[in-house]
Amino acid sequence: MKPLKGILVLEFSQYLAGPSAGLRLADLGARVIKIERPLTGEGGRQIAIKNLFIEKDSLVFHTINRNKESFAADLKDPEDLSKIKKLLAITDVMTHNFRPGVMERIGLDYKSVSTINPKLVYGVVTGYGNEGPWAAKAGQDLLVQALSGLTYLSGNDNDGPVPMGLAATDILTGAHFCQGILAALVRRGNTQKGGLVEVSLLESTLDFQFEVLTTHFNDGGKLPCRAKEGSAHAYLGAPYGVYTTKDNYISIAMVPLPILASFLNVELPDKYQSEENWFEYRDEIKAILQKVLLTKSTAEWLEILEAGDVWCSAVFDYKEFLEHDGYKILKMDQEIITSKGEKIRTTCCPIRVDNKRYYSYKSAPLVGEDTNKIIKEFNL
Repeated sequence: MKPLKGILVLEFSQYLAGPSAGLRLADLGARVIKIERPLTGEGGRQIAIKNLFIEKDSLVFHTINRNKESFAADLKDPEDLSKIKKLLAITDVMTHNFRPGVMERIGLDYKSVSTINPKLVYGVVTGYGNEGPWAAKAGQDLLVQALSGLTYLSGNDNDGPVPMGLAATDILTGAHFCQGILAALVRRGNTQKGGLVEVSLLESTLDFQFEVLTTHFNDGGKLPCRAKEGSAHAYLGAPYGVYTTKDNYISIAMVPLPILASFLNVELPDKYQSEENWFEYRDEIKAILQKVLLTKSTAEWLEILEAGDVWCSAVFDYKEFLEHDGYKILKMDQEIITSKGEKIRTTCCPIRVDNKRYYSYKSAPLVGEDTNKIIKEFNL
């Protein structure tokens, strides 16, 4: 039995952050019902990567809303709202990511809902919190990356701001959201009382940077300093980074520089022997290492360095990675099937419990696909 079997979640959340938390709860056994606008559904149905759609919904929507049900309701309609409130009376978790004030106007804010069901865990995702100059600003991944300083950690020194090439703040926030919901559910098991769980894209992105922000707080407020070439971490010294080899690339992580130099058969000047100088002279050191690494292929260097337990790796693209036995042994992908029978290959839940991998074969629902079934089941 999956660990969250018996937990009912009503998901008013849209786009990525909130629904990604719902995805994980569903993967772990919760029953997740999306509350959507009639006909059009939630906005995430039309948010596409590379303009890829399955039937009328984006491929992204299918991947992040698998194994959920859909209940269509107009929250401004008194009859539909009454049905929703009846559902909330028996629900364990409710989530939404509307801007501040929206749920208050509908009468589905935390204070109102907690009077309907005191045991309910009420979860809210915002972009920047409920107060301050950005409270009403659109909570969008790129905007949060740009505001939070995150874009100055990737890329090389002369690149300018470099956003992460995926919805990092959304997915991180969803993970934090899921953690908070699970913690509140555990507390409810002890106290029989629900509670309010709040996360924001901005705060999750700041937490993501807690190591480097702590450094900034305590080093006199110095700004991140990226390496000139092959940068992998703005706050780590040589040799940490990515290098070009004779035929490809190699990544080298945390290894004492003298040990690496011995395997590369290169002599370093005395000023580079002290660990205290590995950050200050990072670009000079990396340039020396780069010249040597260009003399052999990635496979040749891996054979030498891995034999010496040096932390290093080839740099794969998706094709190389997905064809490697290191990926295949994980059994990390699955096939999901849409309501109309179309098949989609995607990833599965990364969490194992009792040595069991959890797969979910149902794709995202059509808008309102489960409305009539849910009305009958709960006598709404």
